[in-house]
Amino acid sequence: MEWLWLSAILLMALGLMGMVLPVLPGVALLFGGMLLAAWIDDFTRISTMTLIILGVLALLAWAVDFFASLFTAKRAGACPQALWGTVIGSLLGLPLGIVGLIVGPIIGAAVGEIMAHRDTQRAASVGLAAGFGFVVAMIAKLIIALMMLAIFAYAYYV
Repeated sequence: MEWLWLSAILLMALGLMGMVLPVLPGVALLFGGMLLAAWIDDFTRISTMTLIILGVLALLAWAVDFFASLFTAKRAGACPQALWGTVIGSLLGLPLGIVGLIVGPIIGAAVGEIMAHRDTQRAASVGLAAGFGFVVAMIAKLIIALMMLAIFAYAYYV
């Protein structure tokens, strides 16, 4: 049974690291560790309602991560090609780690904007907005993850 607890703690630790290291699915690992810990205890300390709340927060963190770059690029006046460039740049930047996930959307959005309008100033503005969205998403995910941990700890120890 101790190895299960170690696994749950490891999953939660990896989940926290995944909030800033894009190669790890942070939200899924964090929630998985909490679910495993609740299951080990036969859901006596962590209720089903608490798990639902944690699950909703996990979905919120995932949505913020997915939509932040798109939203900020769109607010900067990005055309549809730039929005697609943001998504493609994010995916292509994924293997390069945190730098790739910041630079990928910037380059993708800028390339899409240049292809559509041939305006480098507008492309730079849209690209920087997409990169800013990624940074905002990372901060928001970290805050949501800390909220999840606080709810989990409160439910477990109180």
